[in-house]
Amino acid sequence: MTKEELALEVIERLKKEYPLAQCTLDYDQAWKLLVSVRLAAQCTDARVNVVVEDLYAKYPDVAALAEAPVEEIEKIVRPCGLGKSKARDISACMKILRDQYQGKVPDDFNALLKFPGVGRKSANLIMGDVFGKPAIVTDTHCIRLVNRIGLVDGIREPKKVEMALWKIIPLEEGSDFCHRLVYHGRDVCTARTSPFCEKCCLKDICQKNGVESKK
Repeated sequence: MTKEELALEVIERLKKEYPLAQCTLDYDQAWKLLVSVRLAAQCTDARVNVVVEDLYAKYPDVAALAEAPVEEIEKIVRPCGLGKSKARDISACMKILRDQYQGKVPDDFNALLKFPGVGRKSANLIMGDVFGKPAIVTDTHCIRLVNRIGLVDGIREPKKVEMALWKIIPLEEGSDFCHRLVYHGRDVCTARTSPFCEKCCLKDICQKNGVESKK
C-alpha cells in the first residue's frame, strides 16, 4: 500500500469513527479563534474554553480587547500559562485587526502569519475552520499519529510534516482529517499511556511505529 493509498484509507475510517469531528476550541467569531489559538499554546483546549469566557465577558469585541491594558488581559489569561507573552500578543493582534482590517480576520494565510504569536499551525486552523480553505494543522496529535501510522517517516518538525502531508492528503480533506486525529489521539492512540490498539479502527493498517507491543 502506497502512502497515498494508506492516507485515503485512514481518512475514510476516521470519518466513520468520528463523523462530527470539529475544532475543540469554542468560538462564534473569527477573532475569538485567533485569541484562542494563541492561548492554546502549551495549554489544553478545555482550559482555554473556560478562560476565554471571563475574557469576553469583560472585553466583548475587538475594539474593547484592543483598548484593554495588557496587564488586565494577563490577569485573566494567566491560567493558560505564559501569561505575559500571550497577553502581549493578543493585545497586539487586536490592535492590528482594529487598525488594519476593520476588525475582521483576513482570509489570507501569509497575512495571518504576520500577526504576533501566529504560526503556521494557527494560521492553518483559521484558514480551514473559519474560511473553509485547504488546511493541515500539524499539532502534537497530528505529528505523533501520522508518524505512528506510517503516513510520514520519522518527521517531527511541524512544517516538514505539513509539507509531507500535503502530498498525500486531498486538499478538501486536510482540515477535518486533522480534527479527527485530535479525537483519535485523545481517545485511542494516546500519548501518556499505551495506545489502545485492540479497539483502534486502524489497527490492521497502522505501522504502530514507536509502540512496544504490536498487537
